[in-house]
Amino acid sequence: MATHEFNYKLDVLEGALRPYALKLTRNLEDANDLLQETYLKAYSNKDKFSEGTNLKAWMYTIMKNTFFTNYQRMLRRNTFIDTTDNLHYINSVESISQNEAEDNFKMGDVEAAIDKLDDTYKVPFSMYFQGYKYHEIADQLQIPLGTVKNRIHIARKELKDVLSIYAFN
Repeated sequence: MATHEFNYKLDVLEGALRPYALKLTRNLEDANDLLQETYLKAYSNKDKFSEGTNLKAWMYTIMKNTFFTNYQRMLRRNTFIDTTDNLHYINSVESISQNEAEDNFKMGDVEAAIDKLDDTYKVPFSMYFQGYKYHEIADQLQIPLGTVKNRIHIARKELKDVLSIYAFN
């Protein structure tokens, strides 16, 4: 296929490729960049296109692969764009500092609330909280499975009321 014929066929496909680029990126500027990168790859690899095959499918494949490659590269880089006036790329992994004080206060409140439960509810709930299954709790406490489920449900309900201050945090 001659170069001018190849270029003409690619130009005709732009109307079909643009919506697909928008679907992939969900952003007009990113879609335009993806379209431009797809065309660049198509022009630079036109010798790899087999005449008589579906040019449109070839272009869709190039676009899809380009999008996924760029997406994976972005995930590996694990960065986000800072939207301040300076527009710096900040590596989010290195800039995060953890303060466990708030979590420690919350856990202390949860433990205090569990301790205030009646033993009838506290024991099965504590076992469940530690990872025991309902049937294991029933076997160990020698009570019916339904009773275990009911007591854990009641304990959760009481804890929800006591710890309502954390409902939206």
